[in-house]
Amino acid sequence: MRSNFEKLRVYQLAEELADEIWKLTRSMEPFAKDTIGKQIVRASDSIGANIAEGVGRGSFQDNRRFVRNARGSLYETKHWLRRAYSRRLLTDFQVERIKPLIDELAPKLIAYLKSIGDVPDTGQQSIDDGPPTTRQLTTDN
Repeated sequence: MRSNFEKLRVYQLAEELADEIWKLTRSMEPFAKDTIGKQIVRASDSIGANIAEGVGRGSFQDNRRFVRNARGSLYETKHWLRRAYSRRLLTDFQVERIKPLIDELAPKLIAYLKSIGDVPDTGQQSIDDGPPTTRQLTTDN
C-alpha cells in the first residue's frame, strides 16, 4: 500500500529526476563521479526525501520546513547540473532529458509549499494523511 506522499505528483517527479541523474552519473569517469556526480545525486535524492519526511512529521509547520528544504535541494541540483554541463560532463541530449523534469517539478514544488500554508495545523491529522490540498497534486485525480 502506498503512503499518501507517494501519490503526490511532486514526489513522483522528484523520484524520476533523481533516477535520471543516477543514470547520468554512473557513466562519469572516477574523478568527476567522486566530485560532481556524488553531489548531484545527493542533492537530487534529497528533494524527494524531504517531501516524504515533511509529510511524516505530521504538522503543517514541519511539512512546510521540509518542503523548503526540498526546494533548496532542487536549486542545489540545478547548480550541480550547470557545473557538470559547463565542464562537459553532460551532453546536450542528456540535459534535454532532464530539463523537462525540472521545468515541471519546480512550479509543482512551489505550489505544494503554498498549498500547505493554506491549511491550519489542527493537530488531528494522521501521519499518513497528507494535507487535504495536496489532492490537487496527485496523479489519482
